[in-house]
Amino acid sequence: MEGGHTKPDKTELTECWRTTWKAPYIMRLALSAGIGGLLFGYDTGVISGALLYIREDFEEVDKKTWLQETIVSMAVAGAIIGAAVGGWMNDRFGRKISILLADALFFIGAVVMAASVAPWMLIIGRILVGLGVGMASMTAPLYISEASPARIRGALVSTNGFLITGGQFLSYLINLAFTHAPGTWRWMLGVAGLPALVQFILMLFLPESPRWLYRKNKIDEARSILDKIYPANEVEDEMNALQESVEAEIADESIVAESMIAKVKGAWSNPVVRRGLYAGITVQVAQQFVGINTVLYYSPTIVQFAGFASNKTALALSLITAGLNVVGTVVSMAFVDRYGRRRLMIVSMFGIIACLVVLSVLFWQASLHAPAVSKLGSSHFGGNTTCPAYLSAPNAASWNCMSCLHTKCAFCADGTNKYQPGACMISDKGIRGMCRGERRIWFENGCPSKFGIFAVLLLGLYIISYAPGMGTVPWIVNSEIYPLRYRGTGGGIAAVANWSSNLVVSQTFLTLTEALGSAGIFLLFAGFSFLGLIAIYFLVPETKGLHIEEVEKLLQEGYKPKAFKKRKSKVEGSS
Repeated sequence: MEGGHTKPDKTELTECWRTTWKAPYIMRLALSAGIGGLLFGYDTGVISGALLYIREDFEEVDKKTWLQETIVSMAVAGAIIGAAVGGWMNDRFGRKISILLADALFFIGAVVMAASVAPWMLIIGRILVGLGVGMASMTAPLYISEASPARIRGALVSTNGFLITGGQFLSYLINLAFTHAPGTWRWMLGVAGLPALVQFILMLFLPESPRWLYRKNKIDEARSILDKIYPANEVEDEMNALQESVEAEIADESIVAESMIAKVKGAWSNPVVRRGLYAGITVQVAQQFVGINTVLYYSPTIVQFAGFASNKTALALSLITAGLNVVGTVVSMAFVDRYGRRRLMIVSMFGIIACLVVLSVLFWQASLHAPAVSKLGSSHFGGNTTCPAYLSAPNAASWNCMSCLHTKCAFCADGTNKYQPGACMISDKGIRGMCRGERRIWFENGCPSKFGIFAVLLLGLYIISYAPGMGTVPWIVNSEIYPLRYRGTGGGIAAVANWSSNLVVSQTFLTLTEALGSAGIFLLFAGFSFLGLIAIYFLVPETKGLHIEEVEKLLQEGYKPKAFKKRKSKVEGSS
């Protein structure tokens, strides 16, 4: 909440469970709002598996990389608009109304996608779902943060991150469950409507955020909620803290205008809020440019890059990364209030960079050792099935599977030993059927590789490095680093930065992979991660255990890393 009578010396997950056991109403609020995180995770994760089957049903999608990227990334484009509008809605209409609207968008989008008869309907459905995702991405942690005691705020906001990763894991399970069901991807995408309906009903019976109510002069309603959250001897302290905060808002005449544009301008012109935005935007952009959503959105495709051709196998192995994401989020919940936000993010970035560099080396080695293309095998099914680029290549004798795939053709591997020389064939449904008809293995996205299992394990290690730090902490930082009067606006700006970065990454991943290769794209993300690490070190302060007004005072002074503060003091002392 806005403050507290005492500053805790130690806060951790056990304190969270102890507090919520005594006041279960807090957990009820957090979990009900957190269903938005579950939907967020499900709708961002489900497309990774559904895309494999959408490509099989719509040949147009299978042939056009940009169309695959568009179906994936339109949810992100919708999320940008949802996050931008969500910031304004949070301040104008409250957190509860924003969550209810997000649920309605989730439900309608799920129905449209499940009923799609053409790629354009899928795109519309993805945009609608994205609008809901964008609103939920900032509203759920904000609502939870404002209904949480300061000493367990980080752990409770992390429950939203846990539900996001849980939703992603659930999406992979649902994908795997419907692999043989009639309609496959329609069920995968349509199931998301159910939790949206459940949350809509639950939120109808929950209150508005006490902070927002107090700001709207509904003081008695705010007090009644605080009575359910805090012990009786702490309620008055919280009411006093809220009163001080609201009085500060009224005194600040620079934010009299309530329009969204005026609030954005006011935020950037205020030094405290601007420094908060530097930190908030930095962590949100860094979260995306480590490449995480390429793994989440395209995980089965990446597994196929690593040499696993079967859709079902790719989905099953993707469960490893999704499951580890959940485990990593639980670790974050346990340690974010003990070791702090900043430290977790920095450690996380070191692990991410190491994993990405090693992944790059593995994929490079896999491309060098890909099975050769056999001239005899390539003509086995008839000359009109052989890849034209292979037939006309002056150096065809040196071709391997990767050379074949780079020309948009496919590799038909030997069924008994997929590492033996195989055939380079035209990528076509009919020819694919001929290849599989002889119990051979059809490769379109990656080549047979003995390094494949190591790549999957490294993806898992990458997720373990990402989830406890960069996975959940950026949302925690953005829920507590802005003054109350700019909380919705600041969170909205940072969320827009997050989703804009997400859009750039998801819309370009397949195209960049074709241009740079799997090794090149992971090395590129390692470079971006290094830049993100430097930015976090210099711009993001530690907010662990601080009340909102203490964070504001920290930003008023301007943040500098401890190492540079010591150096400055030494220089001043010597002079």
